[in-house]
Amino acid sequence: MNNKVEICGVNTSKLPVLTNKEKQALFVRINAGDLSAREELANGNLRLVLSVIQRFTGRGENIDDLFQVGCVGLIKAIDNFDTTLNVQFSTYAVPMIIGEIRRYLRDNNPIRVSRSVRDLAYKALQAKEKLTRQNAKEPTIEEIAKEIEMPKEDIVMSLEAIQDPMSLQEPVYSEGSESIYIMDQVRDPKNTDEKWAENITISEAMKKLSSREKSIISKRFFDGRTQMEVAEEIGISQAQVSRLEKSAISRIKKLYK
Repeated sequence: MNNKVEICGVNTSKLPVLTNKEKQALFVRINAGDLSAREELANGNLRLVLSVIQRFTGRGENIDDLFQVGCVGLIKAIDNFDTTLNVQFSTYAVPMIIGEIRRYLRDNNPIRVSRSVRDLAYKALQAKEKLTRQNAKEPTIEEIAKEIEMPKEDIVMSLEAIQDPMSLQEPVYSEGSESIYIMDQVRDPKNTDEKWAENITISEAMKKLSSREKSIISKRFFDGRTQMEVAEEIGISQAQVSRLEKSAISRIKKLYK
């Protein structure tokens, strides 16, 4: 939380914590039309919002904005919570708060998605939340498609369109100073480094490599395999493939300096 105690003018170190009995009593008052009880219940669950927004830190988003959006999700959870169900309020509220924050992040995504596609995605997500509550399990795409009467292909396309973009330089594994990045796991047989290999007469340089290094370089740069695929084929870890690959490339480059 960046050691920040005050968020949106709220001193987070002094937030109240309600017991289950107090929450139940407040819901009774809320159902009777007591608006002050609604506000009291919201204030008593702000720590829940704080715990959720910690999952979304590190994205460059303003923590105050995330807190406010999370509070919107909390209010929606209070207004839609069914007290007749044998479910704790926090169990119901957390997905609502997360959903509200994710919608906010998608709407503020620098990559623009058409309004119709975004609306379909949100409709699908609402159906997903509804079916999850009804059946106590996550629905399939087919079930969501049936619920909102839309082709499943359109639903898949819309949900993929609103996903946050991810950098190919995003590390997926680290061991000491060695890291494996997403680009190392992306296979693209049409756009390999064959041109680079041809430019430095790779066939001659390969003669200086060990048989294992030759195999790795051939599979990676000529066949377009991912490091994971190469690791499975030759029976070593992906981290070892990464180290051997970097070592072999370094040696090849030194030969042609």
